[in-house]
Amino acid sequence: MTTPVTIVGAGLGGLVLARVLHLHGIPATIYEAEAAASARTQGGMLDIHEQDGQLALKAAGLHDQFRALIHPGGQASRALDPRGRVLLDHPDDGAGGRPEVLRGALRRLLLDSLPAGTVRWGRKLASVATLGGGRHTLTFTDGSSMTASLLVGADGAWSKVRPLLSDARPVYVGTTFIESYLGDADSRHPATAEAVGGGGLFALMPGRGIFAHREPGGILHAYIALKRPADWIAAIDFADAATARTRVAAEFEDWTPALTALITDSDGPLVPRMLHALPNDHRWDRVPGATLLGDAAHLAPPAGEGANLAMLDGAELGAAIATHPGDIEAALAAYESRMFPRSAVAAVGAHRILNLCLGDDAPAGLLDFFAGAFSRRG
Repeated sequence: MTTPVTIVGAGLGGLVLARVLHLHGIPATIYEAEAAASARTQGGMLDIHEQDGQLALKAAGLHDQFRALIHPGGQASRALDPRGRVLLDHPDDGAGGRPEVLRGALRRLLLDSLPAGTVRWGRKLASVATLGGGRHTLTFTDGSSMTASLLVGADGAWSKVRPLLSDARPVYVGTTFIESYLGDADSRHPATAEAVGGGGLFALMPGRGIFAHREPGGILHAYIALKRPADWIAAIDFADAATARTRVAAEFEDWTPALTALITDSDGPLVPRMLHALPNDHRWDRVPGATLLGDAAHLAPPAGEGANLAMLDGAELGAAIATHPGDIEAALAAYESRMFPRSAVAAVGAHRILNLCLGDDAPAGLLDFFAGAFSRRG
């Protein structure tokens, strides 16, 4: 008899896992802290790679539906200097193999592919205890509890499941991304819309930069990057929107207004996202009846890989469980033996990309990286 799978976290990785299990006739239940699928916005654009994210969606039987979600033109890339001079302008020629979709739309596709009741909303995990024999008791903040015979932590950077397997905790990497949005940008902020272009924008200098992307509906979604100590970030009162905009914009006072409008004219408050990471080679000894996927297993700086790796984790874990229906430990060992080396390589690469973007020779290193990537495509 196949052991039911308990998944904590309804992010992309946990949802792909549940979908692949469903295709193999294996029951799964996801416990999610959010009250409903619509409880919060789900972030911006994701580039879904052929070698991992798209493979996962094929394993989930959803690749054709995914293609219908692609944002035309989203693979375009631009780099500007602080005064708005164009350093690189590469159009979306459809050959990049990294089509862009909205995270929320992809999540909805996965949710709709699961049987009703698979996700138990509003179930925030408080603690996990080991019972022995590969079984674990989950206690939720509402006071309820349940016992899992096969537990998967897909609950992100601050995973409550991770302590079962590892003592590692995420560490601040010294950089914070400050999130902002401009809506109806083509009519309200035409100079900024032109600067961003049709896809992704990189405007970078050592220690500071602006990343932005055009989303459907004329929305510009930006991350203002600053290499600053944690206490420097903590000293900004982000609850006071006007003061926060003024303080962050002061770090870019010599930049063109077409770019700084992404700070000064943001719709709603700026939101700080302090970047944390687990050790590049994070792994654990086999723990009976439990494993991790996605950021819970291999949190790294954002470099376009996180969502893709989480989905591939989910697809490969689901396949391993299906391949070893009567042997949970064999399934988890097979999954981890592939996931550990893959995630270590990706983590090293993510730190390298962050340094190319904001290190001492920025943006020269990133421009060289793009030149190599585009030449390989052509």
